Order: sequence, then C-alpha cells, then structure tokens
Amino acid sequence: MILLGSTGSIGVNALQIARQFGLNVDVLVAGRNIVLLNEQIRTHSPSIVIVADGVDTSTINHPKVLQGEQAILETIASSKSMLVINALVGFAGLRPTLKAIECGKRVALANKESLVAAGAFVDISKIQPIDSEHFGLWYLNNNPRPIQRMLITASGGAFRDWPIEKIQEATLNDALNHPNWSMGQKITIDSASMMNKMFELLEARWLFGEGEYDAVIETKSIIHALIDYQDGSTTAHFARANMQLPIAYALMGQVEQNILPSVNLLEVGSLEFREITAQRYPIWEIRQELLRNPKRGVVVNAANEAAIDLFVAGKIGFSEISKRVIHAFEYFDVHPNSIDDVFDIDTQVRNYIRSQ
Repeated sequence: MILLGSTGSIGVNALQIARQFGLNVDVLVAGRNIVLLNEQIRTHSPSIVIVADGVDTSTINHPKVLQGEQAILETIASSKSMLVINALVGFAGLRPTLKAIECGKRVALANKESLVAAGAFVDISKIQPIDSEHFGLWYLNNNPRPIQRMLITASGGAFRDWPIEKIQEATLNDALNHPNWSMGQKITIDSASMMNKMFELLEARWLFGEGEYDAVIETKSIIHALIDYQDGSTTAHFARANMQLPIAYALMGQVEQNILPSVNLLEVGSLEFREITAQRYPIWEIRQELLRNPKRGVVVNAANEAAIDLFVAGKIGFSEISKRVIHAFEYFDVHPNSIDDVFDIDTQVRNYIRSQ
C-alpha cells in the first residue's frame, strides 16, 4: 500500500492492520511527527518515505526521503502498489486522490475534502470509504430493499453540553476538548462546529447517490449509521469507535477474522440521541441547500479551512468560523464544471475569507 498520512490516527490504525495481516507497506507519507515516523520505518521498512516541505530530512532514518506534494504525485504514479490510503487532512488530499484514480489505483479514502470539494469529478467506483459512518452505511446497504433515508451519527463535539450563549466565548483549547476521543486539530474543530458531519453527509451523497440524508447526535459513539427503509423498518450499525474495522475491509475486501470485540449492550446500558439544531450549530442552516447543490461543497470547504486558520491564529472567535462559511456560501453562488474550476474557486474563496 501507499499510505498518505501515516502518523495520524487513520495512518496508525492502518499500519496496525498491515502488521496484523502481514501486508506490505511500499510508501509512507507523513507530516512533521518524525519520532513516530522513524518508528514506523523500523517496523514496516517502506521503499520510499515522503515528508512535508521544510522538514529536516537528515532526522529521518531512511535512505530514500522525498519532500512535498509533487513527490507524492510522482510516487503514486511510479509505485507498483495498487492501493492508496489517503488520510491526508484538508484540500491538500484532493490531488493525490485524483492522481491515484488516474493511475488506475484503488483509493481507501479518509480525506473528506476530496469528495466535499470535487465529488462530481471523482470516479466513485475507485473509492472505498473508511470513515466509520460511510463504512456503516455501506455495511448495511447490501440488500435490495427500497431505502427511505440514510442517517449518520455525530458525537456532538466539544460544545454539545455547553450553554449556547457561552459558545461564542470558546477558546481554541475549548474547541479541542472533544468529549469522546482525541483527534487531529482540524477535525476536532470541525466536530465542534458540526462542519465535519455536514461534510460527511455530502460525502454520503456522492458515494451513494441522490436520496435523503440526515444526522443525529448519539453521545456514546456506538452507533455509526442507520438506514430507514420504506417498509418502516430501520437497521443500525453498532461497533466500537475504532477505525481498524473499516480499514481492514478497505485493505482486504472481505474480513472473516475478528478485528474488534463486539459491542456489549449490557455494558452500554442506554443510548441517548439528540437533534442537531442550527441554534447550537449555526452551520446546519445551509445543510439542505448544500445537499441539493453538492457541487458547491468546494465553497464551503475552502471557506472553512481559511476561517479555521484565522481562528487558530487568534484572529477570529470560534463562532465566527460558521458565520464566515455561511457568508461565503451565500456570496459565491457557483457550480464548478471541471476540476480546474474546483481549484480556481478554492483559491478565490480562501482569498475572500482572508480579506474580510
């Protein structure tokens, strides 16, 4: 495999599955966590290692170390591996997804932005989703029964239990204080604003086609997806909150070995569901319009990434992230007709957000 984002949570879990089942790791791509990267190199002996520009390559214990996006694209093209796990964060993951598909490779996709920004121009037949929510929908959707609605669940993020009037005072540390688990900075902020879940709904729209999609908060993160059928029945996908199960299916296609302990309902005891409201999560105001016009995801993604950069830099407050994204969505009523349009719109929106 070619593993993009090896030192993040998806990458770490993918390498655990690779080690468990003796799978070859041809390429490791990482950011700046060199200590962990060197441990991964010792364990998996990749042919090539690629790191971010600006990293001191002399600190990396490997004879072939490359840097930057162009190196990633060229290595995807030249590697004999036919599987790319894309766990990069943000819009930077789009070009590698496109290159892998262009080269006829299969993509195990955890990079939400590839579909959010450019789902209309991605060959979905080459994509295997490894987000737990989309994996859950895929797992349930293996029968001919007519579907009424597909649902995914949300944890509610850092501010699910905060008084709403206090959220506007939230600091960066507050936004990163996730109630259920530890994740990277951007995805944790997106979880707090509910942007992450809106992106996942848009991903589901591209992965599974037109239909009705929605999300609810499930506070224990035990249920990841549900399907309502037209006959009135509902099925749910229960699994422990561990990415190794969807990753194992993406890597091996069929899984018959035990990957995770089953959910013990007696230990769970009870489940709590909550509605996602625009009062607590203002970004939810544009959810339906975005799902009706999924090509406009490029606007939302670009505005969100630019606004998060400003929030992390201390230039705007947390609540301002959603306000700027909503404003950009209303201002840029655009629908890209090509992948070049996607990159042009992305640049325009980012510049607009930074200039406000």
